[in-house]
Amino acid sequence: MVNPSLRRAPQNETEDMRKNVAADAGPGLRQAGPSAVINVGAGVHGIRKAVPSLVVVLAALVLWEVLARSGTLPERWSPSASSVFVTLAQQVVTPSFWLAVGETLEGWAVGLGLATLIAVPLGLVVGSVPLLYHALRVPIEVLRPVPSVALVPLAILIFGLGLSTKVFLVVFAASWPLLLQTIYGVQDVDPEAMDTMRSFGVGRLRRLVVVTLPSASPYVATGLRLSSSVALILAVTAELVVGAPGLGSQITAAENGNSTATVYALIVATGALGWALSAAIRVAERRTLSWHPAYRKPKAA
Repeated sequence: MVNPSLRRAPQNETEDMRKNVAADAGPGLRQAGPSAVINVGAGVHGIRKAVPSLVVVLAALVLWEVLARSGTLPERWSPSASSVFVTLAQQVVTPSFWLAVGETLEGWAVGLGLATLIAVPLGLVVGSVPLLYHALRVPIEVLRPVPSVALVPLAILIFGLGLSTKVFLVVFAASWPLLLQTIYGVQDVDPEAMDTMRSFGVGRLRRLVVVTLPSASPYVATGLRLSSSVALILAVTAELVVGAPGLGSQITAAENGNSTATVYALIVATGALGWALSAAIRVAERRTLSWHPAYRKPKAA
């Protein structure tokens, strides 16, 4: 018959080994154990979510390459994907490319900043005053669908050619998503919270700062993300149509020079720039509004 203490010996030895490893690792690793597992799990989950998109992009590039190499797509207006990316790599190392990127970003940033300064306060006021909202609803719905490109002759007449025209078009187009999202956010504020603040004698301006703006901030952030894409589109469009310096004017110059691969390479660069800006704004949005319930991750049971 086996001694019970001998049967428990391996288990006790294992527990001693675990304690020794934990002691050698230090208190920081022992405390970070669960969070490290959660971070690793979140990273794996993020990679799994990105895999389908990467597969689709790679499949599209392969299809593009095959169709171009086989002659299905005429080479004169559709070069192969590999030649486009080679041309893009050649462009990236030139100072003129980064100068054009900086000029496009300048119009994007100035226009988006002015649109934010105009649309967000106006949306807070319009959304907070029902009479003002009903009075301006029809003018907003009439002006919002007006294409910004249709204002190019007016912008050239007033501002001439250059950065001012680009900024004007960006401000006009980027203001609408921000304005509408801010109005929707103000109207979605919890009425009980507003009634509570009124019952305590809190003034209108303080209610706007303490209750309305924090509650509407996710709507404003969404509007900012949408307006960012619109601002980049209008900045490049102004460069294409008006000839303002930037990536758009570089695309026009490449087209006039019959450099199709360069045209495609600059278009790809513009798309990558838009994706990078959207991703950066999304990260900033999550970090800035991490205190808001809408951005808090549910705790595991």
